[in-house]
Amino acid sequence: MEPYTDEDVTLPNSVLGKAQLLLAAFESGAVRLRLSDLSRRSGVPKASAYRLAQELVQWGLLDRHDDTYELGIRLFHLGQRVPASAVLRSVARPLLTDLFTRTRAAVHLAVLDGSHVLFLEKIAGEANVLTHSHIGGRLPASCTATGRVLLAMAPDGPELVERLALGGLPSLTPRSVTDPAVLARQLAAVARQGYALEIEGVRPGYASLAVPVTTGGRACAAVSVTAPVAQVSVERLLPTLRAAAESIERGVARGVERGVERGAPRDASRGSRIPRAAASAPAVPAAG
Repeated sequence: MEPYTDEDVTLPNSVLGKAQLLLAAFESGAVRLRLSDLSRRSGVPKASAYRLAQELVQWGLLDRHDDTYELGIRLFHLGQRVPASAVLRSVARPLLTDLFTRTRAAVHLAVLDGSHVLFLEKIAGEANVLTHSHIGGRLPASCTATGRVLLAMAPDGPELVERLALGGLPSLTPRSVTDPAVLARQLAAVARQGYALEIEGVRPGYASLAVPVTTGGRACAAVSVTAPVAQVSVERLLPTLRAAAESIERGVARGVERGVERGAPRDASRGSRIPRAAASAPAVPAAG
């Protein structure tokens, strides 16, 4: 997988932009990088990369071991506090574990990240055949079942496909779809049927089946199972996969509701919570 330079956003030529590029150099799956590798993967000149890396070490965003750097533990702590992913992951984890137990297939939870999917969770057991997919890793959306579901369900899906086509659709295997017209037809079918089936588009010999996780009327994530082609049966796996997605949806809704309740304003004089409707009610009754 190529290092992440966020092909969807033009980064400013700023200190913050360069620091982001240094951190993104690890998104290719590397655990530790030498300074020369950091500079090459990020495109930041070596002298600037060294100076910024030292500051990132001081902030806890990078750790240094002899002549190599790795991501710092503070990044992990900050990532766990992102509200959307924190609720989604905490709700989904036990349900994905159950899904793995039922199917014995590698299970992924992913969200759309520009032209890629970002894996929030992965459960594959000891027989982890998909070594190129990992939590925090990214793969081209057009190649993956999760990506196709999210592209098909996105309100701006057609525009996203047009933008993908401008740069040329990526190819991970000989069976990856590289024709924008073919991809558009496949996404239209995914939108109609509510699931995506990908066969050998990511890894030869393997297939994936994915369904959306919908909250607030939109697909916020996708759940997939991946196994050898002969083991991926839509008729057998789809009901179980959809049941898991629906359970995640209900759990996220409850989690968001609890968060809203905890965030309701308090009556300062009594320390009790004010119902949100009362707190936001207008002073003058509305007509009608």
